[in-house]
Amino acid sequence: MTFDMNNAELPRGTDLIPDGSFVKLRMEIRKGGIDGASPFDRELLKAAKTPGSDVRMLDCEFTVVAGPHSKRKLWQSFTVAGGKVDEQGVSIGWKISKGMFRAMIDSALGLDPHDMGEAAKAKRILRGLADLNGITFAAKLRIEPANDPRYGDNNRIDRVVLPGEAEYPRIMAGEALAPQPSQRAARQPATGNTPSAWGGTGAPASPAPAARVWERPAPTPPAQPPAPPAQAPLAGGPTWLNG
Repeated sequence: MTFDMNNAELPRGTDLIPDGSFVKLRMEIRKGGIDGASPFDRELLKAAKTPGSDVRMLDCEFTVVAGPHSKRKLWQSFTVAGGKVDEQGVSIGWKISKGMFRAMIDSALGLDPHDMGEAAKAKRILRGLADLNGITFAAKLRIEPANDPRYGDNNRIDRVVLPGEAEYPRIMAGEALAPQPSQRAARQPATGNTPSAWGGTGAPASPAPAARVWERPAPTPPAQPPAPPAQAPLAGGPTWLNG
């Protein structure tokens, strides 16, 4: 038996997606072998690498599904348990990750983040974190410099783009938008402990709490065309993806 390598895809370069790029992402969860709090999350979580750490994370792979960077991938982990806690004993890392996950749902389903009607609230209820597998949403990316010179820099989600933002309908339609580099990234390198409104870099030490997106004042951009309908659910996806 022979193996014909002529029709194999050439390896992609090590170049990163430009800082500030707007992309449409699909998230896949990579199981880490540790059970989560829900019966739907068996063997879903991943332990932190730091010896003695109680941090548990969701290990996620993101694929760009439209536009000039289609099929490019990035990886990011989100703290869902453990680490530093607030005055009520709640994991600070989890609170930040929870805000990110809510924003993903609002972006995927075209929900107004300030809509607290019963229908919208019902769509934000998950059976377990495993329900997030396959979710597709709009995002802005940044480049995070590596802390260790042995490794290269990485793309990370800077923030989720929500309905009502000027870029949202164009991203969800797969259009190419000019990058808007992050001023924060230009001022200082991003690290695992750098506070971010979206957080969830997967570092064992959870960043300080940041304002969640739905607690911020509603944006007042110029009038925009109506947001497109919610994405059709992926085969085998959870019911909330039906919109």
